[in-house]
Amino acid sequence: MNPLQLFDTESSTFTYLLFIPGQTAAVIIDPVARHWERDLQQLDRLGLSLTYVLETHAHADHVTSAGKLCQITGAKSGAPTGCGIGPADLQLNDGDRIVFAPGEELYVIHTPGHTAGSMSYLWRDNVFTGDALLIDGCGRTDFQSGSADALYTSITTKLFTLSEDTKVWPAHDYKGRSVSTIGWEKTHNARLAGCNRTDFIALMKNLHLPKPRLLDIAVPANENLGLSHDA
Repeated sequence: MNPLQLFDTESSTFTYLLFIPGQTAAVIIDPVARHWERDLQQLDRLGLSLTYVLETHAHADHVTSAGKLCQITGAKSGAPTGCGIGPADLQLNDGDRIVFAPGEELYVIHTPGHTAGSMSYLWRDNVFTGDALLIDGCGRTDFQSGSADALYTSITTKLFTLSEDTKVWPAHDYKGRSVSTIGWEKTHNARLAGCNRTDFIALMKNLHLPKPRLLDIAVPANENLGLSHDA
């Protein structure tokens, strides 16, 4: 069972729609503000009812539509406890389970490093890794309480211990790729395969990436589920 994967070309962000054929309940992970109408249209076309809107972390490169989608549909919002997203209905912790349809649940995995509160979500044989584990890469660790040491632990002791057949669905990709597997990333990921903790920390320290263009706008907005503070 695969999710429906949607894409924002401006921020290279993936949004995921999870549902079971024959059932109406659905979950959206990491929606983007400029696409809220698109996402509602997908729900309508598929005859789905949105039950949860989940964030993997407070993104720095786009504004979420989580609050708006919840207002329109009545869905509940969920966000990692450590990300400062106070208005979320569910403050999620490691090991939580989110039941969204009969027999269907997401398992919450705390995977800090890109941000201190970052979460991944495991559903069946799919893991939604946010900015922790990307395809042939990983999220940066130089702002938002990032830690290369914590990220190395998250990936090697939590994500890489999942079944190698588990499909990896990241929050972003910048090279036209859509999905990977835990087994492929363990063997081939350019930042992690064969890399020890010391080498990884040094690699991440020397990336010298530019500051995200929307950082100062996106993070405060996303801490309020993308809604203005008087909404």
